[in-house]
Amino acid sequence: MANSPPAAIAALLRQLEATPSWADPLTLHRGDVVSLSVPSMWFGLCSTTGALAHSYASPATARLLAGTGRPADLAARRLAETGVWARQTIRPGGLLRGRPGYLATVEVRLAHARMRATTLTDWDRGARGLPVGQLDMARTWLGFTLIAFQALTAVGIDITDEEEHYLYQYWSYVAHLLGLDESLHKDVVDHAGARRLQDLLDATTDAPDENSTALTAAMVGAQAHAMADAPGAVLSEEQLRHLIHSVLRRAFGEEWADRLGIPGVPAATDLMPLISHLNRQAHYWQTYSPTSAHEARRRALEGPAPELKAAVLPCDTSCRRHAGAVRPSVWAA
Repeated sequence: MANSPPAAIAALLRQLEATPSWADPLTLHRGDVVSLSVPSMWFGLCSTTGALAHSYASPATARLLAGTGRPADLAARRLAETGVWARQTIRPGGLLRGRPGYLATVEVRLAHARMRATTLTDWDRGARGLPVGQLDMARTWLGFTLIAFQALTAVGIDITDEEEHYLYQYWSYVAHLLGLDESLHKDVVDHAGARRLQDLLDATTDAPDENSTALTAAMVGAQAHAMADAPGAVLSEEQLRHLIHSVLRRAFGEEWADRLGIPGVPAATDLMPLISHLNRQAHYWQTYSPTSAHEARRRALEGPAPELKAAVLPCDTSCRRHAGAVRPSVWAA
């Protein structure tokens, strides 16, 4: 008995190791092939940035995070940590027991538990509910599914109905590991179901506050700065900030973007029409054959690459693929 873990830890391990009957082992071995088909730059900009902004929209979460330090000082670290976790989570086999994505997700769950334990003594439960409670975790989960892919659609990266169902099947297991109550995610099998859950969250969550807007602004600034410093970048930090604002406004809609303090972008400086056009052309060729789709996933597994120049400049003859057709280089490494 001396070596037995505490009761709470034993209960956690039992829940983690009891794989739900609906979890598909083949899906876990393959990884999130839908997210893996997205180039690293766009995954970071749309998925990681969108998910963080969506989490900050909850004033309860924003208040908690704002209390850990100045937003501008911590934004880059949060972006990096969230990006690393997401990458580990979507990799082939990443969520298998003991693998990096599995362990990282359990660590996130334990971090949430520690945050709740340390803040409950002075937390106004009547006004804000539990810190990092079930609804806030559901908001984070939707950030990497619904919000991320609304942002990706805005930049011209669409997915099929089949891919949509696969995405939610995979991320349901992420929800299981995070400790999200099954009643919140078990019926969410596509974007339509996710929007119903999103409507529930919006109806039960207070409007974003000054902490929400400060965290969002700091995160956008950190992302723009990092992208401007990346090898091959041809856009200035200001242009990249405009690009991120444009993506987020399309992902959240004007009402919620205004609440988060995300400014509009002047039409004269909005790169979205060009980028979405190029990405849609590129996505056609990326899914042209199983070979090209496999190559896209391989590149995604390699991690971030200097793709920004290819995303905004015309394709040259080096982009030609498949029997002489011109394939835009937006997906090129």
